[in-house]
Amino acid sequence: MKNRIKILAAIALTGLSFTAVEAQTNSGTDAQFGIKGGLNLSNIYTDDVDDNNVLPSFNAGFYATLPITSFIAIQPEVLYSRKGSELTYDNAFVSGKAKFNLNYVEVPVLVKVNLTKNLNIHAGPYFAYLIDANIKNESSGGTFDFEENYDNDDFNKFDAGISGGIGLDFDSIGIGARYNYGLTTIGKERTVGGSTYTVPDGKNSSLSLYVAFKLN
Repeated sequence: MKNRIKILAAIALTGLSFTAVEAQTNSGTDAQFGIKGGLNLSNIYTDDVDDNNVLPSFNAGFYATLPITSFIAIQPEVLYSRKGSELTYDNAFVSGKAKFNLNYVEVPVLVKVNLTKNLNIHAGPYFAYLIDANIKNESSGGTFDFEENYDNDDFNKFDAGISGGIGLDFDSIGIGARYNYGLTTIGKERTVGGSTYTVPDGKNSSLSLYVAFKLN
């Protein structure tokens, strides 16, 4: 996780360093609007999980690119994004496997830096609201069932983190990859038998591959 933080920090610092360079003149400064969507490869990071499995899912939504100059822009987005993971767990209370499908409305607010006419890097915070959590579970001996014991109220409604990525822009289409690193724990504390614990005691993490289509 520390390596991922360093990578995202490097992307952000690179973007800031380029703002001191003379703005390029190979693109216009009109606002752009579009739709985008693609693949999420998501995971949940927690110290108490024996095995982390990537959960393939999706993202889709709208974006706006608001140029400051021809070189740098602010890009807010509104996305429907499914995250989560398939987790193998083993602790003092129970062991088994659970699949978490967490559906968010996600709002990244990114600084987009055009390194060339077609190549860009982007970084910034994201904020998300959980609209639905779907859990499937197989526990040892059937003594604990996430599907019956967990619902939306057992998860924190708000998530936040940092995003960083790279993209290629063409006349009417763009493609790219982005890494999202969550900074908030997704599960709430629960008390069972006088003991307090959090499941899942982890944070969202996802790699997104996307295609974007300009509408103007």
